[in-house]
Amino acid sequence: MRHVMVLNSKGGCGKSTLATNIAVFFARDGHQVCIADYDPQRSSLDWLAQRPADLPAIGGVAAFEDGLRNVPRSTEILVIDAPARVYGTELNELVRRAETIIVPVLASSIDMKACGHFMAELLEIGKVSRKQARLAVIANRVREYTLIYEELDQYLTKLKVPYLGCLREAQNYVRAYARGMGVLELPEYLAWPDWKQWEPIGEWLDSKRSQPTG
Repeated sequence: MRHVMVLNSKGGCGKSTLATNIAVFFARDGHQVCIADYDPQRSSLDWLAQRPADLPAIGGVAAFEDGLRNVPRSTEILVIDAPARVYGTELNELVRRAETIIVPVLASSIDMKACGHFMAELLEIGKVSRKQARLAVIANRVREYTLIYEELDQYLTKLKVPYLGCLREAQNYVRAYARGMGVLELPEYLAWPDWKQWEPIGEWLDSKRSQPTG
């Protein structure tokens, strides 16, 4: 079983939206996918409750209650929607459960400063420093062609981890979430700009670069 974690100690950065869309990415490829929702707000589980039966099935467990003990054994890809405000021992314990970690970052001065502190702690964790977990960042909910996005773009480019690109702030994500869908499941005529932005993310997730060797 592969564990893909969406993680950031900063709240409100779009972890659940990213986690649900990553789950859809793998489910559309025919994988048995489950989401482990560690956030008591249960945003990912609420999304699952709206998911249409005619779309690729995705399981879900309330990890904030029972951890990962109820994850089905048939699961091939476990997408972990991590909680906010995790540091120290709790952060170490979460990272221990993942082979692939994606950190979404918003385009704001507050989020960039928080990201700097968080990434410094994350890169010091043994599993990450030994490359037993692969790490990448995404600029999330961005408004393109703005000065603050340019600042975020430059900041993430300088980090010593893969920078997978940006996801725009778009009503398509709101629309898809409300229907229990991913943006990749919306009609092409409506969502083609978002599909384009997901291409480098999907390429990285499908590559050996996103998984530890050995």
